[in-house]
Amino acid sequence: MTKAVTFDDVWRMFQETAAQMRETDRKFQETDRKFQETDRQFKETDRQFKETDRQFKETDRKIREVSASVDRLGNRLGEFVEGLVAPACKSLFAERGIPVHKVSRRVEADLPGNRHMEIDLFVVNGDAVVLVEVKSKLAVDDVREHLQRMAEFKAFFPEYADRRAVGAVAAMIIEEGVGRFAMNKGLFVIEQAGDTLRMANEEGFEPHIW
Repeated sequence: MTKAVTFDDVWRMFQETAAQMRETDRKFQETDRKFQETDRQFKETDRQFKETDRQFKETDRKIREVSASVDRLGNRLGEFVEGLVAPACKSLFAERGIPVHKVSRRVEADLPGNRHMEIDLFVVNGDAVVLVEVKSKLAVDDVREHLQRMAEFKAFFPEYADRRAVGAVAAMIIEEGVGRFAMNKGLFVIEQAGDTLRMANEEGFEPHIW
């Protein structure tokens, strides 16, 4: 025989259902709170990423400015050294049997295929030309680049095909090993000696002829 449902039974079920609904609502509210906290954290992380990106861009801008300043300083220093070496070329090369008729600065030429050559100091006489690479401090790579320049010179300047081409490097600072390397490759080496410039090559040095 089925037991009759009393008012107390209905009231108890209603209370249990209400309690379950309140618990479910509490859980929904807790979940919503967690979603809102997660969203806040995402927004904060995004703000931090944007701030970090802004700082990186600012740092990159400052690095570019410093690099540009260094390049300008290097160019001015190179021009200063060229200004010291150019007038000394006449006497220095004349002492080595190469009388100088003309010294030109920054001589340039181009070939097809975007090939370009720039000569810091171009020394000319009747039957010879001297290509002088000028640096504030000379490195082995500078010497190698100048040797390549010497090898390609007459392709860029065919009007000097019948001249003897001689190479030289000049700098205010030349480490002994670098200077010796240049001399062994047949280049004249012009270095600072006190307040003047001098040829570091020994008397009787025979330069390589290109």
